[in-house]
Amino acid sequence: MMLISEDLPDADTSLKFVENELLDLQCNYNAMISNTKHRFFLSLFFFMSGLSFSTWASRIPTIKTAFGFNEAELGSLLLALPIGSLLGLPLSGWLVSKYNSRVPLTVGYGLNAFSLALIGFSYNTFSLVVAVVLFAFTTRIFNISVNTQAITLQKRFDKKIMGSFHGYWSMGGIAGILLSTLLLELNVSIQHHFIAVAIVMLLITLYSYQFLLHGDKAKTGNKLILSKPDPYIFYLGSVVFLCAICEGGMFDWSGIYFQEIIKVEIFTYGYLIFMTFMATSRFLSDIIISRFGMPKTYIMSAVFIISGIGLATIFPYFWPAMIGFSLVGFGTAAIIPMSYALAGASKKYSAGMAISIIATYSITGMLLGPPLIGYLAHAFNLRVSFIIFALCGALLIPITRMFFKHQKLSSETV
Repeated sequence: MMLISEDLPDADTSLKFVENELLDLQCNYNAMISNTKHRFFLSLFFFMSGLSFSTWASRIPTIKTAFGFNEAELGSLLLALPIGSLLGLPLSGWLVSKYNSRVPLTVGYGLNAFSLALIGFSYNTFSLVVAVVLFAFTTRIFNISVNTQAITLQKRFDKKIMGSFHGYWSMGGIAGILLSTLLLELNVSIQHHFIAVAIVMLLITLYSYQFLLHGDKAKTGNKLILSKPDPYIFYLGSVVFLCAICEGGMFDWSGIYFQEIIKVEIFTYGYLIFMTFMATSRFLSDIIISRFGMPKTYIMSAVFIISGIGLATIFPYFWPAMIGFSLVGFGTAAIIPMSYALAGASKKYSAGMAISIIATYSITGMLLGPPLIGYLAHAFNLRVSFIIFALCGALLIPITRMFFKHQKLSSETV
């Protein structure tokens, strides 16, 4: 009996082992619940971000009519968006490197709600431009912050979740368009529309702040290095630049296209179908990327953009345009999430700084895209100007091939 008792583990040791195992399980469970909660409220911020932007974009035709702008004048107004974003870029990059990203995210989002309300209550061109610049400025601050949070949270999950965050942005966009469509049917003024959305944004911001990630400030890679451009960032930036021209142009001009070319009374249809398929694609993008890989997904995205624009411009009728805009939405959707995820893997910069640099290319695309469409539409017609989107889609193919070739060569030399 003595031999048997000596072979058995000590009762206290066994009890302590079980307690430690239970404690580890409890800690893992608490971490899982915490990460799930972070993901939910971060998704909510992406959703409201999409709602905010689509609220503005879906009412551009209303603003065009109210102020009596022609296409060139509207294009000049839309220059205020990228100018405001450029002004916000250095500040947003500095903020996410200086503080935890939830601080600029919350402040930027609250001010964005305020600026949206100002757009609705602008009664002359000067005040409208100031409000639009402030709207773009604050959008840039919280966009970089929210994507920094998303990349940090992604590292806590085994499966890919970046695409789903941008999917919620698109869902917010759809919600904004549906709301705009309903309020247009009810003849609700743009002032009441924008102030109602702004109030909801502020309430959600105040409540959700406590659930954002803490302590995500990067310790290294926070300084912008002024030297020869990093090829890794340059290629990704070029991809985002081309996508920004397509997305920005579709955001700002799809309503005008359906109003003036397709000639439908409810001009939000084009924007709605574009955003619906963009959201669908973004929720599926993580699965698609896992199945086909990023190189093939980029090429498929380019093909969808080219074919969609071709269909909508060659056959300028309701259903061909609806199908064409849906293809463009499906094509553009995965490009930004993929590029931001790749930027977060930069060996030279922290995630926040890499995204801030990539955002410069995006802003430049926004700077050139919508105004360029306006000027070309004024000089020729709106159908001709939309060919720019197909050209950008075509250029995505060689640039992404060069990026992945560079990435492969870099990994082989390490």
